[in-house]
Amino acid sequence: MKKTDHPSLIMQPQWVEIIRDNAAEAEQLGKLNEAQLALVYEQQWFNLVSPAEYGGLQTPLPQLVKIEEALSWADGSLGWVVTLCCGAGWFGGFLDPEIAKQIYKDPKVCLAGSGAPTGTATISGDGYMITGSWKYASGVHHATYITVNCNIMNGDAPVLNADGTQLILPFVLDRKDVALVSGWKYIGMIATGSDAYKVENLYVDSNRCFKIDPAAAVIDAQLYTYPFFQLAEATLAANISGLAVHFTDLCVAAFANKATNIRRVNQANVLVMEEALESATALLNQARASFFEAVEASWNEPMNEVLLKAVSHTSRVLAKIARECVDELYPYCGLMAASPDTEINRVWRDLHTASQHALLTFIE
Repeated sequence: MKKTDHPSLIMQPQWVEIIRDNAAEAEQLGKLNEAQLALVYEQQWFNLVSPAEYGGLQTPLPQLVKIEEALSWADGSLGWVVTLCCGAGWFGGFLDPEIAKQIYKDPKVCLAGSGAPTGTATISGDGYMITGSWKYASGVHHATYITVNCNIMNGDAPVLNADGTQLILPFVLDRKDVALVSGWKYIGMIATGSDAYKVENLYVDSNRCFKIDPAAAVIDAQLYTYPFFQLAEATLAANISGLAVHFTDLCVAAFANKATNIRRVNQANVLVMEEALESATALLNQARASFFEAVEASWNEPMNEVLLKAVSHTSRVLAKIARECVDELYPYCGLMAASPDTEINRVWRDLHTASQHALLTFIE
């Protein structure tokens, strides 16, 4: 098994400084702050997987997950917003080219949205009439365009797939046509600003509709024929991994503080803490290595079902081990880890919020 590098090797120190120095303010704002956003735009992180044809970076998946892990290691909310928004930017591989050119000409382009099919799109002339509300749109406060998933209707009747199931299709909407609704009130990932949004009786032309399917890809590149399901699993797992690595890094100082400032902690206790940290770090790195190898193998041999299942499996295992390692170490960190004003507490809250994502809950 290959040695797995620390995420810090991908991040320039000045980037980490900007991200972390502004993390507390971003949490107070409930969204990324101006300094963090300036860095995101400068490095084109929202365009990590947008098509090169439209000015995007079109980053291969094995490289992408390492970048996203490193960003989440720098700060969980920033890493999550970049991952979800650049993931929406990936839809450029499937959009009508004329619409895509319009979207990506903005140097501060940012797509956000929700995958939940909680809207309807009723056929109306040459387009659709859209109504609905959607939750949990990470990065929506920075979005220039917003995506929605809709149940397709013909009048009052649902349009069905060939197998009799409801036809659900995504659309891309102008931000100005969407109303935001405050809705993100959870203990962690506060700076993601993952609020809700709604649309009522909005007419859009049919070219705002697209289909996420390798056969429907408009851009002829492997990134857009790689299965969306494993792409989503892998990118979310990378975020949770980065958070766990950040937490283990912070444990070094937390354990040292406890060892020198708590009278009831003796040398034997210190040894227990050190051994726990060493064991958790080794276990986490083993899971990270297996995950990165699985992603790379699936990328090198696209459409191999066995290798794709390995991506799903290692993504879920990594999320589970990340959470368990953090929970094992948390009791040794002292009250500072329970204070919402500390960095280590923010990381703990972010990890336990991110790891609630349903995509990575069960190991198959």
